[in-house]
Amino acid sequence: MDELQDVQLTEIKPLLTNKNARNFQDFDCQEHDIETPHGVLHVTMRGVPKGNRPVILTYHDIGLNHKSCFNTLFNYEDMLEITQHFAVVHVDAPGQQEGAPPFPSSYRYPTMDELAEMLPSVMTQLKVNSVIGIGVGAGAYILTRFALNNPTLVEGLVLINVDPCAEGWIDWAASKLSGWTSNLVDIVMAHHFSTDELTDNQELIQTYRLHIAQDINQDNLALFCGSYQYRRDLEIERPIVGLNEHTVNTLTCPALLVVGDTSPAVEAVVECNSRLNPTKTTLLKMADCGGLPQVVQPGKLAEAFKYFVQGMGYIPYVLLSHLSNESVPSAGMTRLARSRTTSSSSITSMDSSRSRNNLNSLLEGSASGGLDNQAGPQTMEVSC
Repeated sequence: MDELQDVQLTEIKPLLTNKNARNFQDFDCQEHDIETPHGVLHVTMRGVPKGNRPVILTYHDIGLNHKSCFNTLFNYEDMLEITQHFAVVHVDAPGQQEGAPPFPSSYRYPTMDELAEMLPSVMTQLKVNSVIGIGVGAGAYILTRFALNNPTLVEGLVLINVDPCAEGWIDWAASKLSGWTSNLVDIVMAHHFSTDELTDNQELIQTYRLHIAQDINQDNLALFCGSYQYRRDLEIERPIVGLNEHTVNTLTCPALLVVGDTSPAVEAVVECNSRLNPTKTTLLKMADCGGLPQVVQPGKLAEAFKYFVQGMGYIPYVLLSHLSNESVPSAGMTRLARSRTTSSSSITSMDSSRSRNNLNSLLEGSASGGLDNQAGPQTMEVSC
């Protein structure tokens, strides 16, 4: 059985300071309220779809909205270089957007499956043909369910803190018991941050505690949390070559799994990794990073994402600004067609190898602990 490789990334760069705390500003965006079979979704779009390229579609975690979850990453200089090549659609879960009114008492919040079923309507309304998804926590679960239901619409997934499992009875009981002694904000904070991080990173914690308590409608938040709490198991399985690779329920697109090494979600992400196709999956564990890698380590995540989309053939080159001023050739601008021919498969194999070498060189130069090489053949350590 092939083994995946854990890649350790570290970045020493403070992202939240008193000057920019709670600065989740959108720039050059258009907001839309889109009708779907399960209610209205608030979405925010940057740019316009570019030719046949997919759109980057994001989905946030509980206690957050698209601004607090993703704007630190998408306003980062290196990420702006990537978004020159793509339009971006940020999806806010129902009632979680900034200034959202409370739902009526009779309102039934969509299940996690229904939240995933709302996304094709968004794509249709915005004239989007395919997406590269970036999801965190609950949002990662929703995008995974969406990709399982609509594999032709999803070209790649970046899943941060994803948990493929239904909440177990012990977890459910613990959350019920904690509800007697903790308020909703405390429960959500414990979902995002480890005990050490809650103690050690006071500026980050204060920023997000205030955001969750003051910027998100608390009744609406409780409904979203309840939907995530009662999620179903994704029921994905790792395919076995020659046995069930064409029938097993699993992701068919490349997937980059991301988790901070002190995140409460480490075990869940490792479990998800064990259920996915090792030839299409990368597990990226960020050193010195907790529950919000896209906020605390946006530079390293942006670099990894560059190579992820480069391997799909959408970016002509990547500038390694921290190593040199020279550009690294990309995997080529020729995309692998959905119907693979012998020649295109050969090209893709060469390009994927080159992209893996590019990312491995980058990571070896920046990681604190280097690469944790395992015995035996390696799978696609990076899907780019």
